[in-house]
Amino acid sequence: MRIADTDILILPGLGNSEPGHWQVRWAEKMSTAALVEQADWDDPDPEDWVDTIIQAVELAKRPVVIVAHSLACIALSQAASRFPQGKVRGALLVSPPDIELNANVPEEATAFAPVSRDPLPFPSLLVISDTDPYCSLERAADYAAAWGSDFHQAGDAGHINVQSGHGPWPEGLMMFTRLMQRL
Repeated sequence: MRIADTDILILPGLGNSEPGHWQVRWAEKMSTAALVEQADWDDPDPEDWVDTIIQAVELAKRPVVIVAHSLACIALSQAASRFPQGKVRGALLVSPPDIELNANVPEEATAFAPVSRDPLPFPSLLVISDTDPYCSLERAADYAAAWGSDFHQAGDAGHINVQSGHGPWPEGLMMFTRLMQRL
Protein backbone atom coordinates (compact mmCIF):
# COMPACT_ATOMS: atom_id res chain seq x y z
CA MET A 1 0.00 0.00 0.00
CA ARG A 2 1.30 3.45 -0.88
CA ILE A 3 1.29 6.29 1.63
CA ALA A 4 -0.29 8.53 -1.03
CA ASP A 5 -3.31 6.20 -1.18
CA THR A 6 -4.06 6.28 2.55
CA ASP A 7 -5.10 8.64 5.28
CA ILE A 8 -2.42 8.35 7.98
CA LEU A 9 -3.91 9.15 11.37
CA ILE A 10 -1.27 9.99 13.97
CA LEU A 11 -2.40 9.49 17.56
CA PRO A 12 -0.25 11.16 20.25
CA GLY A 13 -0.30 9.94 23.84
CA LEU A 14 -0.81 11.65 27.18
CA GLY A 15 0.29 15.30 27.06
CA ASN A 16 0.34 15.34 23.21
CA SER A 17 3.47 15.12 21.07
CA GLU A 18 5.61 18.20 21.55
CA PRO A 19 7.37 20.07 18.72
CA GLY A 20 10.29 17.99 17.49
CA HIS A 21 8.62 14.68 18.41
CA TRP A 22 8.85 12.09 15.63
CA GLN A 23 5.03 12.04 15.32
CA VAL A 24 4.90 15.79 14.68
CA ARG A 25 7.76 15.51 12.19
CA TRP A 26 6.04 12.67 10.34
CA ALA A 27 2.77 14.63 10.19
CA GLU A 28 4.64 17.57 8.67
CA LYS A 29 6.45 15.41 6.08
CA MET A 30 3.64 13.07 4.94
CA SER A 31 1.08 14.87 2.82
CA THR A 32 -1.71 12.42 3.75
CA ALA A 33 -0.98 12.42 7.50
CA ALA A 34 -2.90 14.25 10.20
CA LEU A 35 -2.46 14.50 13.95
CA VAL A 36 -5.70 13.58 15.73
CA GLU A 37 -6.45 16.25 18.32
CA GLN A 38 -7.93 15.23 21.66
CA ALA A 39 -10.05 17.60 23.79
CA ASP A 40 -7.87 17.19 26.86
CA TRP A 41 -4.29 15.96 26.55
CA ASP A 42 -3.38 16.18 30.24
CA ASP A 43 -6.46 14.83 32.05
CA PRO A 44 -7.89 12.49 29.41
CA ASP A 45 -11.37 11.04 29.47
CA PRO A 46 -11.09 7.49 28.05
CA GLU A 47 -14.53 7.52 26.41
CA ASP A 48 -13.86 10.89 24.80
CA TRP A 49 -10.44 9.76 23.49
CA VAL A 50 -11.90 6.56 22.05
CA ASP A 51 -14.84 8.41 20.46
CA THR A 52 -12.45 10.99 18.92
CA ILE A 53 -10.35 8.22 17.36
CA ILE A 54 -13.45 6.48 15.98
CA GLN A 55 -14.73 9.75 14.53
CA ALA A 56 -11.36 10.47 12.86
CA VAL A 57 -11.46 7.03 11.22
CA GLU A 58 -15.07 7.49 10.10
CA LEU A 59 -14.29 10.92 8.58
CA ALA A 60 -11.28 9.66 6.62
CA LYS A 61 -11.84 9.62 2.87
CA ARG A 62 -9.38 6.83 2.03
CA PRO A 63 -8.21 3.63 3.73
CA VAL A 64 -6.63 4.44 7.09
CA VAL A 65 -3.28 3.52 8.62
CA ILE A 66 -2.77 4.55 12.23
CA VAL A 67 0.44 5.58 14.00
CA ALA A 68 -0.15 5.52 17.77
CA HIS A 69 2.25 6.40 20.57
CA SER A 70 2.04 5.60 24.26
CA LEU A 71 -1.45 5.94 25.79
CA ALA A 72 -2.97 6.29 22.32
CA CYS A 73 -2.06 2.61 21.73
CA ILE A 74 -4.33 1.64 24.61
CA ALA A 75 -7.13 3.92 23.39
CA LEU A 76 -6.75 2.49 19.88
CA SER A 77 -7.07 -1.06 21.19
CA GLN A 78 -10.35 -0.03 22.84
CA ALA A 79 -11.67 1.73 19.73
CA ALA A 80 -10.70 -0.88 17.12
CA SER A 81 -13.82 -3.06 17.36
CA ARG A 82 -16.01 -0.02 16.61
CA PHE A 83 -14.25 1.05 13.40
CA PRO A 84 -16.14 0.64 10.13
CA GLN A 85 -15.24 -2.82 8.87
CA GLY A 86 -12.16 -2.81 6.63
CA LYS A 87 -11.54 0.94 6.88
CA VAL A 88 -8.37 0.65 8.98
CA ARG A 89 -5.74 -1.31 7.08
CA GLY A 90 -2.94 -1.33 9.65
CA ALA A 91 -1.29 0.31 12.65
CA LEU A 92 2.13 1.08 14.06
CA LEU A 93 1.93 0.92 17.87
CA VAL A 94 4.86 2.54 19.65
CA SER A 95 5.61 2.33 23.39
CA PRO A 96 2.24 1.30 24.84
CA PRO A 97 2.30 1.89 28.60
CA ASP A 98 1.44 -0.80 31.12
CA ILE A 99 -1.37 1.16 32.76
CA GLU A 100 -2.37 -1.76 34.99
CA LEU A 101 0.90 -2.92 36.59
CA ASN A 102 3.60 -0.26 36.13
CA ALA A 103 3.91 2.18 39.05
CA ASN A 104 5.74 4.74 36.86
CA VAL A 105 2.70 5.35 34.66
CA PRO A 106 1.03 8.72 35.37
CA GLU A 107 -2.19 8.39 37.34
CA GLU A 108 -4.16 10.11 34.56
CA ALA A 109 -3.46 7.14 32.26
CA THR A 110 -4.81 4.50 34.63
CA ALA A 111 -8.40 5.56 33.85
CA PHE A 112 -8.00 3.66 30.55
CA ALA A 113 -7.82 0.31 32.39
CA PRO A 114 -8.54 -2.45 31.79
CA VAL A 115 -6.47 -2.88 28.64
CA SER A 116 -8.40 -4.53 25.82
CA ARG A 117 -7.26 -8.10 25.16
CA ASP A 118 -9.19 -8.41 21.87
CA PRO A 119 -7.21 -9.01 18.68
CA LEU A 120 -7.00 -5.97 16.42
CA PRO A 121 -8.97 -6.47 13.18
CA PHE A 122 -6.03 -5.27 11.04
CA PRO A 123 -2.28 -5.96 10.80
CA SER A 124 -0.12 -4.13 13.30
CA LEU A 125 3.44 -3.78 14.51
CA LEU A 126 4.16 -3.08 18.18
CA VAL A 127 7.51 -1.41 18.89
CA ILE A 128 8.91 -1.26 22.42
CA SER A 129 12.21 -0.23 23.93
CA ASP A 130 14.23 -2.45 26.25
CA THR A 131 14.39 0.52 28.63
CA ASP A 132 10.86 1.96 28.44
CA PRO A 133 10.08 3.27 31.94
CA TYR A 134 6.35 2.67 31.46
CA CYS A 135 6.29 -0.89 30.12
CA SER A 136 8.41 -4.01 30.44
CA LEU A 137 9.37 -6.12 27.44
CA GLU A 138 7.33 -8.97 28.85
CA ARG A 139 4.19 -6.88 29.19
CA ALA A 140 4.63 -5.40 25.69
CA ALA A 141 5.04 -8.92 24.28
CA ASP A 142 1.84 -9.87 26.10
CA TYR A 143 0.02 -6.93 24.46
CA ALA A 144 1.39 -7.91 21.05
CA ALA A 145 0.21 -11.50 21.50
CA ALA A 146 -3.28 -10.41 22.62
CA TRP A 147 -3.65 -7.86 19.81
CA GLY A 148 -2.15 -10.12 17.12
CA SER A 149 0.64 -7.61 16.51
CA ASP A 150 4.10 -8.28 15.17
CA PHE A 151 6.65 -7.42 17.85
CA HIS A 152 9.86 -5.40 17.53
CA GLN A 153 12.40 -4.60 20.27
CA ALA A 154 13.92 -1.17 19.67
CA GLY A 155 16.91 -1.61 22.01
CA ASP A 156 17.89 1.03 24.57
CA ALA A 157 15.44 3.73 23.44
CA GLY A 158 13.51 4.86 26.53
CA HIS A 159 9.90 5.82 25.80
CA ILE A 160 10.79 6.61 22.16
CA ASN A 161 10.04 10.31 22.50
CA VAL A 162 11.91 13.62 22.52
CA GLN A 163 13.16 13.08 26.09
CA SER A 164 14.81 9.82 25.04
CA GLY A 165 16.46 11.49 22.04
CA HIS A 166 13.96 10.43 19.39
CA GLY A 167 13.14 13.53 17.39
CA PRO A 168 13.23 12.33 13.78
CA TRP A 169 13.47 8.57 14.62
CA PRO A 170 14.54 7.29 11.18
CA GLU A 171 14.48 3.67 12.39
CA GLY A 172 10.78 4.06 13.13
CA LEU A 173 10.15 5.49 9.70
CA MET A 174 11.84 2.44 8.19
CA MET A 175 9.58 0.15 10.26
CA PHE A 176 6.53 2.13 9.17
CA THR A 177 7.62 1.83 5.53
CA ARG A 178 7.98 -1.95 5.88
CA LEU A 179 4.51 -2.12 7.47
CA MET A 180 3.07 -0.13 4.56
CA GLN A 181 4.71 -2.52 2.07
CA ARG A 182 3.02 -5.45 3.83
CA LEU A 183 -0.43 -3.91 3.60
